[in-house]
Amino acid sequence: MKKAIVKNGIDRLNEIMPALSGAKIGLITNQTGVDRSGKSSADLLFERGLLACLFAPEHGIRGTVTAGAHVGDCTDEATGVPIYSLYGASVQIPEDVLSGLDAVAFDIQDIGARFYTYTSTLAFAMQDCAKAGKKMIIFDRINPVGALHPEGTVLDMKFSSFVGRFPTATRHNLTVGEYATFINETQAIGCELLVVEVSGWERNMIFEDTDLKWIAPSPNIKTANACFYYLGTCLAEGTNLSEGRGSDSPFELIGAPWLNAEAVAEKMNALGLSGVGFCAERFVPSASKHAGVSCNGIRLLMTDPRIFAPFETALRLFEHIRQTHREFKFLPPQTKGAPCFVDLLLGSDKWRKPDFDIDAFLNEQNEKLRTYENAIKDYYLY
Repeated sequence: MKKAIVKNGIDRLNEIMPALSGAKIGLITNQTGVDRSGKSSADLLFERGLLACLFAPEHGIRGTVTAGAHVGDCTDEATGVPIYSLYGASVQIPEDVLSGLDAVAFDIQDIGARFYTYTSTLAFAMQDCAKAGKKMIIFDRINPVGALHPEGTVLDMKFSSFVGRFPTATRHNLTVGEYATFINETQAIGCELLVVEVSGWERNMIFEDTDLKWIAPSPNIKTANACFYYLGTCLAEGTNLSEGRGSDSPFELIGAPWLNAEAVAEKMNALGLSGVGFCAERFVPSASKHAGVSCNGIRLLMTDPRIFAPFETALRLFEHIRQTHREFKFLPPQTKGAPCFVDLLLGSDKWRKPDFDIDAFLNEQNEKLRTYENAIKDYYLY
């Protein structure tokens, strides 16, 4: 199949240069912030005399820092400009740094999931810019899982956190530029936004439909297909199941030493869920939960990404494990008095209730998704 020729926002930098002439710009980026030739957005802005500093999100400027680990301030070796962490002591831009800038730019590949933290970093930066009267420039990028429909839950604001700040869907169905315009208005942020749009991409396109080269946006999203799995199996992070960190297939492979993987795979295959199959597979995670211990695993086998429903698939898988394995546990809150982490990921605490009814829950969320989808359509750029 012929692949679509796609230009991300940064590939259109020259088109907006008249509006940026002489500006001092702080850039939020990581290793995914490159143009079609592979040149970094930081270098492109630096060469044009625009780059004043860099801001590092979770995983750092190079995307090598493990999930949740502190990111520190440092100096960029290539350009010599300072790098300020937005995932360390504070998630916000220091006021003294922002006061010396004319604008803040954002160029990171998102993966279309509410709990992927780059959109939270973006939202905090927008609020900082609005407060300081600074412009925010979004170099937009495609949504790699496509953007035809949302999926999952719509976050209950009681569970707002860095892994989901606003009432968006798990599969939020937006590009970062669309996300920014949506929350800017609906959350009354009031930031002056310039979205540099993508060209050549349509909402029905997933990453494999384009001629773009995949660059892992974080250590455990190694392939474009991993974005689909992550939309559902990330929920394992709130349980004592391994989500496959430290294996060759994070989020595609889940398991635990106590899991009856063969029986679970058989049951899940019998459900006939669209676009996916399941097989039992042993693995030994080298990191995170059950590190160094042989695990009985379930590998999800996506057969058709266009009909695969990753959130429903994962929730049905985990709920079956919960009902059939007394060893299954939800992890306790990370800090005393806080919600359980799985509630923050899910955007709801209903899964942990003893009387949880998965079909009733999914039906309830589907009603909310319809309302959400109608609301976001006004902010589509493509």
